[in-house]
Amino acid sequence: MIEAKDVSVDIAGKPIVSGVDFHARPGEIAAVVGPNGSGKTTFLKALSGELAYTGRVALNGRDLSTMKPAEAAVHRAVLPQATTLSFPFTVREVVKLGL
Repeated sequence: MIEAKDVSVDIAGKPIVSGVDFHARPGEIAAVVGPNGSGKTTFLKALSGELAYTGRVALNGRDLSTMKPAEAAVHRAVLPQATTLSFPFTVREVVKLGL
């Protein structure tokens, strides 16, 4: 399960996401919806640990900020909209890398 409480993200001093709460449990389908430029991707990048945030993000009850990237990768997957790999990895190899 992933839970976010009062998550905010500022980029270059500008608030992009402010005070968002979110939860998704195994077996559920969750959606983040909103107009273009509303901060959806920024919020998801914060949930994945790609961007710094304030507030709390917990993965299976454990604070994401205390987890090493490899440890978090064991519990969740992140699928970016577009990724370019410079090497001919198989899907299995990429998953093992935790990218």
